Amino acid sequence: MSVPLPAGATELQNVDGEQIKTFKDFLISYNKLTEMCFLDCVTDFTSRNIKHTEDKCSLNCMEKFLKVNQRISQRFQEFQMLANENVLASQK
Repeated sequence: MSVPLPAGATELQNVDGEQIKTFKDFLISYNKLTEMCFLDCVTDFTSRNIKHTEDKCSLNCMEKFLKVNQRISQRFQEFQMLANENVLASQK
């Protein structure tokens, strides 16, 4: 037996689904970043302390990753804007 949903519940489910997808995408990016920088920067497991070189490497790695992601997002937005303009121009 199904229970009827209150008014607006389907919109709420869609928003929740979008938020979950956004959070999953964030976690995937975070995990990629973490694994990539860890594999590149952490080389000495003989001490509990993080060496200065490892710390600096991981910060540089993270900064580069974030800058690349930001640049890719910008280029994608530019491409989308051009594509939208081309569609509008072809409809005239």
